[in-house]
Amino acid sequence: MHTFKGRDLITLAELAPEELAHVLDVAETPPAEWPRFDGMSAALIFMKPSLRTRVSFEVGCAQLGVHPIVMGPYDAFSRHETVHDTIKVLERYVELIVLRTFEHSHIEEVAEHASVPVINALTDDYHPCQGLADLLTIRQHKGALAGLTLAYVGDGNNMAHTYLLAGALAGMHVRVATPAGYEASEAALAQARELALRHGTGSTFTVLRDPAEAVAGVDVVVTDTWASMGQEEEHARRLYDFADYTVDDALFARADAEAIFMHCLPAHRGEEVTDSVIDSARSVVFDEAENRLHAQRAWMSLVL
Repeated sequence: MHTFKGRDLITLAELAPEELAHVLDVAETPPAEWPRFDGMSAALIFMKPSLRTRVSFEVGCAQLGVHPIVMGPYDAFSRHETVHDTIKVLERYVELIVLRTFEHSHIEEVAEHASVPVINALTDDYHPCQGLADLLTIRQHKGALAGLTLAYVGDGNNMAHTYLLAGALAGMHVRVATPAGYEASEAALAQARELALRHGTGSTFTVLRDPAEAVAGVDVVVTDTWASMGQEEEHARRLYDFADYTVDDALFARADAEAIFMHCLPAHRGEEVTDSVIDSARSVVFDEAENRLHAQRAWMSLVL
């Protein structure tokens, strides 16, 4: 296993399967065993608004003795200063940079210039922190990850890409069902297949149109909002295009009888999921939200 200290988290593809398992193990470490990093600081930069990401990172920092400095878009990347110059200043003040932004190239540029660890707290292409939290949640409810089948139904967005990479590392089988024109990227699919082959995890990946076929017999059903931040003007069109992709009782019933339902939240109830599914006994969305804190705290403790 490689050392974690000083490492970035840009996508899950940077991890080996045994490293992924170790992060999840650390996430379940009892409070008495958490390390302390008193005197250290972290810059938490939000180019997009957030509830779960901001609060979980702030609380996680506090639990580790790290001082969180929350910054908005006008605090960090403003006044026409280059990314290089901004980061070279920040790294003189803080031991960790967390960035939630739009273009994936933005965080790649930040990581290129930073001498301190950089954590991707969401880009348009990937959401590795949510991926870690979701794998932790699945493991807690299913006991193990390898061999499980996960169906993702909806937009082929950053979460679809993240589940492909997560499945490749965890030995899970991933099915992605999207309407035409909303597919997950070919690059993410190819990378997932390459990761599974390289690590010998045995994961398989299936791209489908029919959500009923995707969900049939699976262990985990996942969806996400149909219109992410920045896509609000497309909402009406997406409601039409995704009309057959709502996870309702009939669709969820096609999964295994012990299947769990997941959603990274916020949910648009009545669109991608019905109240009856998200509020059911097999919905684990709030465990999933809590695990953002535990997974991120684990990663921060390892890289610091």
